[in-house]
Amino acid sequence: QVQLVESGGGLVQPGGSLRLSCAASGDISLIYVMGWYRQAPGKQRELVASITTHGRPNYADSVKGRFTISRDNSKNTVYLQMDSLQPEDTAIYYCNSVRTIGSLPDNSWGQGTQVTVSS
Repeated sequence: QVQLVESGGGLVQPGGSLRLSCAASGDISLIYVMGWYRQAPGKQRELVASITTHGRPNYADSVKGRFTISRDNSKNTVYLQMDSLQPEDTAIYYCNSVRTIGSLPDNSWGQGTQVTVSS
């Protein structure tokens, strides 16, 4: 199993920045992509950004140019730098990892961290 522990959420004013961290532990050898999802009240969970083990990023259109995903393989940690935050970015942010077990994808999730953008 994979355990994911997030940190770095909080309250920030519009236009501000936050950095989220997600540390992975456990059986991480088969992880091939990690990412961040978010879920706002009354909405479905959506992909924010992901990054492969080779460092290839992918972003939702709504965060392109404002958010940056990165990873430190030596620390088994993924980061999400969020700049120019807006109230619509308010949500619970979840870390996700995907590994292949046999031929099937196996998802793991963190407990979530609250991000609130408000003046």
